[in-house]
Amino acid sequence: MASPLDVVILAAGQGKRMHSALPKVLHPLAGEPLVAHVLASVRALAPRAMALVVGHGAEVVERALAAPDLTFVRQNPPRGTGDAARVALAELPSDGVALVGLGDVPLVPAEALASIAEIAQAGRVGLLTARVRDPFGLGRVVRGPAGDVQAIVEETDATPSQRAIGEINTGFIAAPAAQLARWLSRLTPHNAQGEYYLTDVVAMAVADGVPVEAHVVTDEASVLGVNDRAQLAALERVLQRRKANALMLAGTTIVDAERIDIRGSLQCARDVTIDVGCVFEGHVRLADGAHVGPYCVLRDVIVGERTRIEAYSHLEKATIGAQCRVGPYARLRPGAELADDVHIGNFVEVKASTLGQGSKANHLAYVGDATLGSRVNFGAGSIIANYDGANKHRSVIGDDVHVGSNCVLVAPITIGAGATIGGGSTIVKEAPGGQLTLARAPQVSNARWKRPRKKG
Repeated sequence: MASPLDVVILAAGQGKRMHSALPKVLHPLAGEPLVAHVLASVRALAPRAMALVVGHGAEVVERALAAPDLTFVRQNPPRGTGDAARVALAELPSDGVALVGLGDVPLVPAEALASIAEIAQAGRVGLLTARVRDPFGLGRVVRGPAGDVQAIVEETDATPSQRAIGEINTGFIAAPAAQLARWLSRLTPHNAQGEYYLTDVVAMAVADGVPVEAHVVTDEASVLGVNDRAQLAALERVLQRRKANALMLAGTTIVDAERIDIRGSLQCARDVTIDVGCVFEGHVRLADGAHVGPYCVLRDVIVGERTRIEAYSHLEKATIGAQCRVGPYARLRPGAELADDVHIGNFVEVKASTLGQGSKANHLAYVGDATLGSRVNFGAGSIIANYDGANKHRSVIGDDVHVGSNCVLVAPITIGAGATIGGGSTIVKEAPGGQLTLARAPQVSNARWKRPRKKG
């Protein structure tokens, strides 16, 4: 039976090169904090316990990542990765296997972490390494003549020949917990940084006769760390391309895979098309044949079959039926619910409202806090005045209502089924169904009026 797995993720660093008040591990990648990606990979291993070592901005990190399965351990003062691991292991059981890793390596695959955990469960030390094109600034993996791992040497402490090594330490190591704790207790800060290095454990294990086995990652991008915003942006594109590729292989048409941003989950059914520059946040579902035009933003949205979202539309927490047309330049705010075959046109805003089947608001309109029946035509320039300066009020507009252009419906208002509201009306009382209602001043012409002229 395999030994239980406990995990330590190191996230105490300030991240000075980010030049930010936000702790580095909380900077977003694809809509989630950097360290959240690492935690997701770790959770896939079903560990017995997880500890996150925090330091700079500890309170902020703890608030952002609080979860029942996660223990926070504070490292104060910061004295290096070895000291951080030692502090955390003291809070975890010692009868299992410990996996220690970095919180700023967001694309590390769960499969690779499982491999080094299995090595540790066999009584050895598992080390996650990679061969990279440019190892500058990274710890080098030193191997013996037979190819066995001997040590890890940091860039600042390496000799010229060691700096020529292309195999690097990724920051993830696994070992029997009791042995790892003993090695950590023997660390010294005799190095260029004056810190306790976790990587010194490798040479200690070799000296004690415990084999160190490396799992070499072939995908360099999956073990790249983030130290500055340029590296963060580079990884953003790597992750976005992976998400786009997965969707395309499953049958989604993405016009340009380099110009899409998925900052959450995006589920696409068959024959979905996504044009350039679109941003998807939260949880978005696109049904069969849905089409999203260029430069749209969708956040927590459900889109029905064969619905078209035209260019430059912004949709948030909305539900859209089948065969609808939204946009271009439309805005659906939280609580917007469109039944099938609804049209929302250019510069139309809908908030906390439902529109029944076949209803239309095609131009320059605002529908707020209202229930519209089926086949309603809401005219250009018309609005529902739903706010009295203190409270919001709801309105009900029945089936087959026609609201003319430039009308103001002052909520709370009820418009009966089949009613017609004449253009330019301000409606403050119930409008009966099946009738024409007008509320506008009579037109007046003044034959004696003279247009002013400029002097001189």
